[in-house]
Amino acid sequence: MTSREDFLRRVRDALEALPDDERTVPVPRNYQRHAPVTSAEDQAAVIELFTERLEHYGAQVHRTDAEQVSTTIDVALRGHGAVSALAPDGLPEDWLSDWAAAAEHRVLDDQPQLSVLDRERTDAVVTACAGAVADAGTLILDGGPGQCRRDAAVLADCHICVVRADQIDHSLPQVLDKLDPRRSITWFGGPTVMTDPEADTGRVGGVIEETERRLIVVIVG
Repeated sequence: MTSREDFLRRVRDALEALPDDERTVPVPRNYQRHAPVTSAEDQAAVIELFTERLEHYGAQVHRTDAEQVSTTIDVALRGHGAVSALAPDGLPEDWLSDWAAAAEHRVLDDQPQLSVLDRERTDAVVTACAGAVADAGTLILDGGPGQCRRDAAVLADCHICVVRADQIDHSLPQVLDKLDPRRSITWFGGPTVMTDPEADTGRVGGVIEETERRLIVVIVG
């Protein structure tokens, strides 16, 4: 018997020894769910924690204000060497205006009819988000305005995500009320190694070659 099995056996034995009315303990479902940030200092601490978590997992983080979002995205895309970028429906047009002003840069709409080849050739995707969890360093997309579908987000090797400061909560329960349960939710953090099992490109000796994605987070406010 392993140590894990022995531990579980002792827990099971202890539970069986309890009276019937003590075996079931109600768990509240509203813990921390309505715990808003109450001061500028609290909000600053949440953003600092969020930034630390993202950077720990290898993401790049930029702080800016609403007037400088386009400039920040332009710098990030140029730094990545992107010549094409996917813009989901509902993304503010001015976010890509500086970068798209260059003749060699191409903005693609995130439409279902966009060919797989075009998606694979896309250098970056720029999105908004539905919320963010500071203590986990996690961003959340639910397919709302300015948020692309999951398959589009996965194919580009650089994802630039814009998140407002007021979208960042300390922990997961606080974020849940902001999400639309009818939508498909995508959770992601720092750069992750992604593979496309249906793609023929990147195969080496019948094995799909893995590539690391770059995550750039622009915090506004």
